[in-house]
Amino acid sequence: MSLGQAVYGCTVAAGPEPDSVLLPGHDVPLGRFATVRRLLPQRRLRMVGAWCFVDHFGPDDVSGRPGMQVPPHPHTGLQTVTWLVDGEIEHRDSLGSVQTIVPGQLNLMSSGHGIAHSEWSRPDHPAGLHGLQLWVALPAHARRGEARFEHHETLPVFRDGDLTTTVVAGELGPARSPAGVHTPLVGAELLMTAAGRHRVAVDPAFEHAVLVMSGAAEVAGSDLSPGSLLYLGRGRFEVPVATAGPARLFLLGGEPFEEPLVMWWNFVGASHEEIVQAREDWARGARFGRVAGCGADPLPAPAMPTVRLLARDRQGQTVPPPFPGA
Repeated sequence: MSLGQAVYGCTVAAGPEPDSVLLPGHDVPLGRFATVRRLLPQRRLRMVGAWCFVDHFGPDDVSGRPGMQVPPHPHTGLQTVTWLVDGEIEHRDSLGSVQTIVPGQLNLMSSGHGIAHSEWSRPDHPAGLHGLQLWVALPAHARRGEARFEHHETLPVFRDGDLTTTVVAGELGPARSPAGVHTPLVGAELLMTAAGRHRVAVDPAFEHAVLVMSGAAEVAGSDLSPGSLLYLGRGRFEVPVATAGPARLFLLGGEPFEEPLVMWWNFVGASHEEIVQAREDWARGARFGRVAGCGADPLPAPAMPTVRLLARDRQGQTVPPPFPGA
């Protein structure tokens, strides 16, 4: 029996492992002072489990520069997950939360029906900045719920020789993150401090993907370096990882998210009308509240597209509304 079968006790039948797909990211300007590598969503892959958005920023030398400056902006229908490996960022939101995050800690914000927040580097920020900004799509009942913010200073960590695994969200093997999530998933950092080979046990009921934050690795037979996302599909009991030196990877996974969604700007919803209403509410100062103490003007919403936004499934296929005009 494989380690994955032993850990998860799953009834998924053993068989050929799914093919992996290497998907290159693309650079996206983030405000005036930063560029990020957007790894999800992509045309060929919209989601991994409930994970629907992944930006990798840095490593950047921000000494003598403003660092991260993202003014107040709204969210609906999602959770934001901020994970740093260098630097610090101050989070403020319309619930009144003010929380500086440093490496190894987790900020998780659940938008529910609506929230606004800013992410800002203070004037005395450290010289480096490196991390991930991720979104988790909320299922329908949670999209209609209340907003909340969580900060976790400590997270579960386990070690296997020169591999240190930090479970940021969800659960992996023997560890479960304290962060509140609404669907079965995993987000975990895999830190290799030296050359080595490991087999990371995963849940075969999940689909998985891996990205490299620093260094390089061979993952499931594919060479992976910063700037790409390796989609591993569903049905694996373990993920083989080999490095020729130090490397930092991030594992994403979860049960396939079956609800069709509309994702536009900072909003996740079930229909075109929900997105239009969220935009209108933000423009007129309703629903999302005010972020106090940021010192920057809120971001204006872009103009709506001239075509109707269609809900799409996790593979990017459009799903027609249940009846004309719905």
